[in-house]
Order: sequence, then C-alpha cells, then structure tokens
Amino acid sequence: MKQPSSWTLYLRLLRYVKPHWKAFAAAVVGYIIYAASSTALAEMMKRLINGIQEPTADFRLLMPLFVICMFGARGVGTFLGTYFMESVARNVVHALRMSLFGKMLKLPGRFFDEHSSGHLISRVTYHVEQVTGAVTKALTVILQEGFFVLGLTGYLFWTNWKLTLIFIAVTPIIGGVVAYASRRFRRLSRRIQKSVGDVTHVASEAISGYRVVRTHGAETFEYERFNAASEYNRAQSMKVALTKAVSAPVIQTLVAVSLALLVWLAMAPELMANMSAGAFVAFITAASMMAKPIKSLTEINGLIQRGLAASQEIFSLLDSQTEPDEGSYDPGRAKGEVTLEQVSFRYAPEQSDALKNIDLTVSPGEMIALVGRSGAGKSTLIGLMPRFYQPTSGRILIDGVKLDDYDLKALRRQISLVTQQVTLFNTTVAENIAYGQPGASHERIIAAAKAAYADEFISRLPKGYDTVIGDNGVMLSGGQRQRMAIARAIFKDAPILILDEATSALDTESERYIQRALEEVCKGRTTFVIAHRLSTIERADRILVMDQGEIIESGTHAQLLEEGGAYAALYNIQFSEQGA
Repeated sequence: MKQPSSWTLYLRLLRYVKPHWKAFAAAVVGYIIYAASSTALAEMMKRLINGIQEPTADFRLLMPLFVICMFGARGVGTFLGTYFMESVARNVVHALRMSLFGKMLKLPGRFFDEHSSGHLISRVTYHVEQVTGAVTKALTVILQEGFFVLGLTGYLFWTNWKLTLIFIAVTPIIGGVVAYASRRFRRLSRRIQKSVGDVTHVASEAISGYRVVRTHGAETFEYERFNAASEYNRAQSMKVALTKAVSAPVIQTLVAVSLALLVWLAMAPELMANMSAGAFVAFITAASMMAKPIKSLTEINGLIQRGLAASQEIFSLLDSQTEPDEGSYDPGRAKGEVTLEQVSFRYAPEQSDALKNIDLTVSPGEMIALVGRSGAGKSTLIGLMPRFYQPTSGRILIDGVKLDDYDLKALRRQISLVTQQVTLFNTTVAENIAYGQPGASHERIIAAAKAAYADEFISRLPKGYDTVIGDNGVMLSGGQRQRMAIARAIFKDAPILILDEATSALDTESERYIQRALEEVCKGRTTFVIAHRLSTIERADRILVMDQGEIIESGTHAQLLEEGGAYAALYNIQFSEQGA
C-alpha cells in the first residue's frame, strides 16, 4: 500500500488545528514580532557603527530606546508564540487522543483479535506524544525560526542583493541533505514506534501474568524477551541520533563555507561600491545570524518525521472500519425470543467454519445449556448474539427482528454477559456493580448484590460498597469476583443472559453460592449457559450438545441420558471421575 506523503499527513494534522485558529493566529503574530525584532538587531549594528563614525545628539538618545524597544518586542513575540502554540498543541493532542480512544471503543472484535493490546496502548500514549512534538515544538521552531530566516533574507536582499544571491547559492545543497535526512528519519521512526509497541506488549504480558511467570521459573526468559525488544528500540534510536548528529554539522559547515565565501567576495570593490561600513557590518551580522535558525530548522526535522510517522499509525487506526451500526430499531425491552437461521461463521476466509448451518429457536424465559468439547463452537455461537462478530451466512433474530436492524446500543442493552474471565475495574464495588450507569441508586446496587449473594462479603470490606478493589478486583477471591460479575448482570436487568463458563474453576462453596445466585438471575430471562460441569445444567429447559461447529444433540437432561449418545457419554465420564 502506498505510504501517504509528509505533506498529506501534515495537512490532515492541521485539520485538528482549525477549531483553535484564533490561538494559532495569535501565535503566528507573536512569531512575526519575534522575527522582525530579531532581524532589527542587524539594523541596530548598522546604525551603531554609522553613529560612532558620525555621532549626533539624537543618536545618543535614540539608540538606547531602539535597543529597549527591540528586546521588548522580542519578549512579547516570544510569549505570544510560545503560550498560544502550546495551547493549540495540547488541544490538538487531546482531540487526537479522544478520537483514537473513541475509535477503539467502536472497532469490531476481529480488530482486537489481530492487534495486541500493547501496540494499541502505545498508539494512545507514545504515538500521540510524538505527534505532540510535531505539532508543538516543531511548529514553534518552524514558524519562529522560519519567519526569522525570511526576515533576515529580506534584509540581506534590501542591503545588497548581489551578495545575497551568492550567499543563498548553497541552498540546493542544504535542501538535498535535509531531504535525505527526512527520508531516513521517517523510516527509522516507524521502526521505533513498532518497537515501543513491542516493549509495551512484552512488559504488559509479563506484569499481568506475573504469577504464571514465577511459577514456571520464566523470569530469565521474560527478561531476555524484554531485553531483545528494548535493545531493538535502542539500536533504532541510536541510528536516529547518528543521522541527526551528522546532518546538523554538515549543514552548519555548508552555511559557514557560504559565509566565508561571502566575506571574501564582499571585499571586491564592485560589490562594496555603495555600502557604508555600517551597512557592510549589518550585512555580515544578518548573514551570520542565519546559522542558528537554519541549525534549529534542520535539527527539528527528526522530530517532525517522528511525529509524521506516529500520525501515520494513528490515522491508519482512525481510518479502520468501525462495527457496522446501520440499524435503528429499539424495542425498549425485548421479550427475549432468539432465533438462528442457517447460521455459519468463520474467523478468517482461509479458515474452516467454526459454526455450520445452526438452526435454533429459543422461547422467552427458556434456559438453554451448551455443552461439548473445547473448540466445538459454543463461545463462538454466543459471541454472535451481541454482534461481536457478524455471521458469515445466515441470520440471527431477537423477537423476530434481525440483529442488523437493531441499533447497536439498543441490542446490547438486551444482553447481560457473565464469563469465566471476569473483568472488574480499579474503582469502588458500587461503581463496578452499576458499571455504565453513573448515579444509580444505592438501594438498587445493594439489592443486586444481595441477589448475587455478594452482600455478605462486600459488607466485610474496609469501606463496604465504597471500597476500591484494585486492578481487575485483585483484592477479591475468584468466587467473590464471580459473584460481583453476577451482581452486575442482575443490576443491568437485561432480558437475555449469557453465562460463559461462569462456575468453572471454583471451589465447592463458591460454586454453591454462585449456583444460588444464578438461579435468581435466570428468573424470567432467556438464558444461555455454557458449562463444563454438567451437574450445573441439569435443570436447563434444553441442552444442546455441540461438536465441530454443529448441534449434534438436543433435549432435556433426562432425555439425553436416555438416548445414550454424546451427552450421556460426557455425563458418565464426569460422574465416574467425581465418584473416584
């Protein structure tokens, strides 16, 4: 795919500046004042030397005022430019960050399957800060030093246009050096950004999975993995430093050579014919003053290219296709009838079907249990209902309306999901139970917790419902976290409930609590239960046995045992293991 040009990327970044054009204009005015006052230094040298040669009474009074005004104007210009450009930059970065995060909240499940969380987080943090450099410091230097260079060039032409043409003859060579450095900076910056994502990814995996790392004695392995990612980042950063370290002195040397040639040629009588001593000194002063802004402009090139490479990554994510949400149907609260008609699904075109021609009708309030070996398609099937994925073929209906016709928020309001891998947030117990509904009444929160048999352990916490439970509920046991998730589902009060292995890997006491909580939460709701422990689903209205993406058996617990098929075999294996 063709890479966007630097100019295209910068123009797109500048669209984020547009809402803040007043502050941007104030900054530009500041930089113009700075450039004009700085350029006036050369004119001051001219007047100083001419005044010393031919002193007058006015000169002695006006020269100090000229100096005060010049430096005063320069200070005002610096303040206006720096403050208002920083204001623009922080607003742009905030807008970019919010656009990026907002986009991530709307991306389909398949996108997150294909991208690691470490790389996505680095785009919101590291990449956006790189854009800050391009928008803040780079624009500041470009405008401030750029106007300064333009001012000095104009002054040089006004003083002696012949000498100025000789001086700027070296410009194409400088341009060539800058162009080469730009391409190299851009290429290396893309590698650095990828490596930062790798560093973040490896670190987040090792930190979040520290128990697995330590119990497997894999500290050295993870250390070496992190070291490899960090070393690659260091090596690429040093290549950027080398390019920057070489290009800046080369450009400065070219400017110095040009300046030396200028001084030599300026001694020629035909060029000096109409210049006073003060004008000549002013010309040389202005020409020598060009070195600093040119150096600053070339050094900022690396920062610009890093920002543009980061913006390319950000814009590629912003251009990603969001979840389809073209429906408008909102039933308020659905009855809970679920129908699947010839539903098939595959995760990628080159893979085989994870689901094959599933036909199923579930009545409102019915409890359906899904059983089968790992990889049979159970979790895939329930993942289609909230539209985390789209069926490859066939269709799913709720209350006779296709899922695609539902407004996406309205659809997901109808579904509560409780999984084995509970997600809790580093906030209070109450806010976790009432997640997504700030300002909910405390009475409703407590009622949901009591229905989930969670109130008894919550009341023993240091601050009760106001206790902050740590990252992903680290302060709670597995059973307590599960009951918190069920309390959240009860609080949501959705007509369709999905329980994906909600009771697996729990001790007997925790399972007993959770079974009682599930009996409460399932009342009056259409419920889908995935369970490995068949004892937990004996009271289901219907049990569906899945294998290789197909429903191979359907019936009640008693019917399926009587048939003596796959379900009976699974049940007998578990029963014999428990008996042993």
